[in-house]
Amino acid sequence: MGPTRRLQIHDIGHAVEQFDADVVCLQEVRSMHRREQRHFARWPAQPQADFLAPEGYEVAYRSNAVTHYGEHGNAVLSRWPLLQTAHRDVSDHRFEQRGLLHTQVQVGNLVVHVVVVHLGLMHAGRVRQIASIGRYLQHEIPAHDALVVAGDFNDWGERLHLPMADLGLKTFDSVRLPTFPSRLPLLHLDRIYVRGLMPLSAQVPHGRAWWRMSDHLPLIAEFGLPS
Repeated sequence: MGPTRRLQIHDIGHAVEQFDADVVCLQEVRSMHRREQRHFARWPAQPQADFLAPEGYEVAYRSNAVTHYGEHGNAVLSRWPLLQTAHRDVSDHRFEQRGLLHTQVQVGNLVVHVVVVHLGLMHAGRVRQIASIGRYLQHEIPAHDALVVAGDFNDWGERLHLPMADLGLKTFDSVRLPTFPSRLPLLHLDRIYVRGLMPLSAQVPHGRAWWRMSDHLPLIAEFGLPS
């Protein structure tokens, strides 16, 4: 659903295909929503992650939040084979259900760990969630493996850079890429942090077509693999 309350998932699917990205990280993806399915005749028969995946891509999805009418969570769409998928609840309190999705992506001879997150609305809660994510990374991902942590951090003050750096994760520090609200983007809420990869470039597309699809603009980034 876009900000105009029109069904936008078909346009989002076309946009994802045009990105031609190796890996796509998504938040607030639905497997089901009983009320909206009744309201919109063109609601896809497939779960949204599967519907959005370009032909030949593999899909990983796990639910974060259960609502009265359905549920929603994070997803990874990958051109490369997915080896394993895991999920961890990182909710800070019962009023905001949050989770991380962890996939292992086989990129040629290299395994890249991709973690998709959607953090809470309160800064203190986000700090605790980063600590929880850090414990998960330390326990589940070898220190020398390539790692991507991407998603909606809800961090408009860039106050999570330091705790992420403490985990060995870096991002595009010198580039401000506001993604929210999509109609007049002012806040840089969506971020991609990496370890063992080289940040090369990042951009945010703008325009009417994009803000009609979502209240967030997409963040598109390119990274170099280790030699």
